Amino acid sequence: MTVFIFLGSLLAAMAIGVPIAYALLVSGVALMWHLDLFDAQILAQNVINGADSFPLLAVPFFMLAGEIMNVGGLSQRIVKLALTLVGHKRGGLGFVAILAACMLAALSGSAVADTAALAALLLPMMVKAGHDKARAGGLIASAGIIAPVIPPSIGFVVFGVAANVSISKLFLAGIVPGLLMGLAIAVTWYWVSQRENVTPPPKASTTEKLQALKESTWALFLPVIVIVGLKMGVFTPTEAAAVAAVYALFVATVVYRELHWRQLTEVFISAAKTTAVIMFLVAAAMVSAWLITVADIPRQLVGLLKPLMEHPTLLLIAIMVLVMAVGTAMDMTPTILILTPVLMPVVKAAGIDPVYFGVLFIINNAIGLITPPVGTVLNVVAGVGKMRMDDVTRGVIPFMVAQFAVMFLMVLFPSLVLVPMRWFTG
Repeated sequence: MTVFIFLGSLLAAMAIGVPIAYALLVSGVALMWHLDLFDAQILAQNVINGADSFPLLAVPFFMLAGEIMNVGGLSQRIVKLALTLVGHKRGGLGFVAILAACMLAALSGSAVADTAALAALLLPMMVKAGHDKARAGGLIASAGIIAPVIPPSIGFVVFGVAANVSISKLFLAGIVPGLLMGLAIAVTWYWVSQRENVTPPPKASTTEKLQALKESTWALFLPVIVIVGLKMGVFTPTEAAAVAAVYALFVATVVYRELHWRQLTEVFISAAKTTAVIMFLVAAAMVSAWLITVADIPRQLVGLLKPLMEHPTLLLIAIMVLVMAVGTAMDMTPTILILTPVLMPVVKAAGIDPVYFGVLFIINNAIGLITPPVGTVLNVVAGVGKMRMDDVTRGVIPFMVAQFAVMFLMVLFPSLVLVPMRWFTG
């Protein structure tokens, strides 16, 4: 009955158009009423405590770093470097999108920001070269969702806080899986692009490649600083986010000089708006998380899934299918905040490594960003590229299937994640 009231009130509120953050508060109030615990002070206290977290300070800093990189020329130089390296090959512009997405993912950690930059820069070039616009848009969308997996990742920050798991370990564990996602869509692109008659850009000379590398060197140093700093224990993920924002600001204003001081207000406001949405979601979700614990819902769920506890692989497959279904109707952040408090006790009871589960969970949620009908990243590509949502959805299907295949391979063969994870995390 408790589970029914929680899910029923949440889904009912969402069905009538209530924003997800407020729907979470509605479900929390309904659950408090059912448990005879309703107290406005408890509600307010949990909302405040939900946002009062030092690790969550990484979110505004990473959002700010992403905004600065898009406005300050760092993203454009990364794309230019990828273009000189692989743009001349058959289907080369698609490989440029994938390579640039992997490099941008190591800079910002925001799927929406990276996808918007890639779509604005590369989609017109791909269409002009003769690529099918829907397929090109689908590729860019699927490449953009690598951002929440390769560190630094806002999704890992939110999951780490909600699940009480080391964010540094999550960051380092996401490197290889993120690259495997890129490899999967690269293979898929190679297969689908062979049927297209396109005119690739001319091959860049050695001088042009060196020039592009020289211009992007400052941007490429950012992920090196973050990853090495985390690996060596120089700073925490929150401090790494602050370093990333300050470094991006320095490069954009002093080195590249493409971000003028009068533009900073607009950049700060844009980052603040996005951060406010995420933080309010986190604060509202913490009310539900507290009540889920008080209502002992995790123990009930563990009891329901007890037959699968002795078979961790089957349990993971069942959980991944559940998250896939939820991802078709809900955005990444609320999915993490709603499901993490419920699933983590089950995962721990089954003896599954929480960091390993976190990587799979975030990959699944990232792919959810390109699964219709919600598909936030699909909407970004459709908006930037002035395309119909149906066309982008049609174009993304083969790449989405490839990324789901990689995720389930990681479930069936945990060593794909665990071995690199132990190497990076020590």
